[in-house]
Amino acid sequence: MQPYVLVLYYSKYGSTQQMAHLIVDGIEAAGVTARIRTVPNLATVVTEAAPSIPADGDIYCTLEDLSHCSGLALGSPTRFGNMASEMKYFWDQTTSLWLNGALHHKPACVFTSSGSMHGGQESTLLSMLPPLFHHGMMIMGLPNSIPALSNTKTGGTPYGASHVSGPRHDQSLSQDEKILCEAQGKRLGEVVKALAGKF
Repeated sequence: MQPYVLVLYYSKYGSTQQMAHLIVDGIEAAGVTARIRTVPNLATVVTEAAPSIPADGDIYCTLEDLSHCSGLALGSPTRFGNMASEMKYFWDQTTSLWLNGALHHKPACVFTSSGSMHGGQESTLLSMLPPLFHHGMMIMGLPNSIPALSNTKTGGTPYGASHVSGPRHDQSLSQDEKILCEAQGKRLGEVVKALAGKF
């Protein structure tokens, strides 16, 4: 199987999805294959089972997608300073991978979007890290050697790429936010290449 980096995200209004695709561009610019996946919406009451393949957009992630990846970029919108419940629910189902160490020594990074500048982006990024630590993954951030990280007046943190979508979620990604997404993907792809065959 050809090595690939999994870009796994949940997106309600489309901003996190756009970020995920920019991160894919960065991964591929590093010469590494990317596989993009999402997770389904949750319902408080189940009236019928949702299809296993969505009607449109990116397909849902399986445990096999996660198990066989060589690296991971994980994205979620900010929900009161935390990752979305849809993404948390997915990770709650990964015990079998934890038991067999399927993700040990694999590099990972995180990204998010929020409706406001102070909407809890950094705490959301931090909330996505504990499952990755428990799975034995190696966490990567964004270094200040990337000028956009210091210059941004919108999203962007050392913990990972971020985007401010506005209270109506209608603000496009700024140029700095786009640069940081692509840079994060490229950095992850380069680390995956460097680690190939090391473990």
